[in-house]
Amino acid sequence: MAIIHSVHADTMTSVACPYFMPTARFEAIGWPHRARLPLGDGWQGHCTAPGHESLVPGPEELANFCNLGYARGCPHLPQERVWDAVRFSIARDKENLVTILYVCERDYRPGQHGTLEYDCSLARWCTAHPDPRIQKMAACYLECYLLRREKPALEPAT
Repeated sequence: MAIIHSVHADTMTSVACPYFMPTARFEAIGWPHRARLPLGDGWQGHCTAPGHESLVPGPEELANFCNLGYARGCPHLPQERVWDAVRFSIARDKENLVTILYVCERDYRPGQHGTLEYDCSLARWCTAHPDPRIQKMAACYLECYLLRREKPALEPAT
């Protein structure tokens, strides 16, 4: 198992690259505190940056740019772009509805933001993001959240 530490992890808040299209969980990198990663775990996938569509990043790129940290250091990031990063958080989880807050950032400032809602009882999105990359990242974040919710890290003391 390769252990790669992000050069960004200690200096800034963790966020995911807005051009990353996650496709599957990525267990090969030994990130500490995987649940704290921007998408709730490590993911492999491909790049959607113009001119680099379908490029499959290697482990170091996945660790340092795609999954973790502002993407500005990535050689594939276009000069002209709307966002540098995207972050997610759970805004509400009540009565089978999970509301996810998303913020797309540029130069460490919030840009586009909003909420996405998922109905657990129907297993479908009530509101979705129009950008398929952001929607896929939200789905990955939700998947990890629901797994943690169903299987707590520690069993309650008896």
